[in-house]
Amino acid sequence: MNRLCKTVLVTQVVVAGVVGTIVAGTAFAAEPAATVKVDTNRGQQIATTVCVACHAADGNSTSGAYPKLAGQHEAYLYKQLKDFVAQPGAKSPERKNAIMLGMAGALNDQDAHNVAAFFASQTPKPGAAKNPADVALGEKIWRGGIADKGVPACASCHGATGAGVPVQYPRLSGQWQDYTVAQLTAFQQGTRANSAPMTAIALRLTDQEIKAVADYAAGLH
Repeated sequence: MNRLCKTVLVTQVVVAGVVGTIVAGTAFAAEPAATVKVDTNRGQQIATTVCVACHAADGNSTSGAYPKLAGQHEAYLYKQLKDFVAQPGAKSPERKNAIMLGMAGALNDQDAHNVAAFFASQTPKPGAAKNPADVALGEKIWRGGIADKGVPACASCHGATGAGVPVQYPRLSGQWQDYTVAQLTAFQQGTRANSAPMTAIALRLTDQEIKAVADYAAGLH
């Protein structure tokens, strides 16, 4: 087997492993969304009184310090809200954020579903790449990954347009570049640890590659 074939095979194995792990890790999120009846009016009430300061009333935050939540998948948002709070039997939350610990901790399970459903129902505003010099590298990683480092194409999980897949993979199109950079860096440094596949992928990326792919994702629509 020649070197090219070996590289392609390794990349295929990595992608298969990453996808399988993410699907298994998010199975719990699929069940609540399928069985719980949501009240988007209640969700809107929470959004406009609790979440508005950082995420805006409709989930289209105005600063890269806070993620855009509009149009994000309901099950993904619900899972993140639960990850910010230590679950029964756990010593600490899977995702650490002092602000979100207080916010998410104040929600009962039903309201976590309600506010997730409300933000998911909102129309996301488009974003744009900041640095044209990053676009080519970002597009290359997004579409084809980095075979020699075992980095799968972002599109293999998040889709060609960054829309993601309900339950399994979050929407990244139009997301603030600064926020995506911050999250990839957090995965890389171990300060965000609620996705083993993303930790493994982020560790293989340089700072330049992280910025490039985050910038490219910001301009997808």
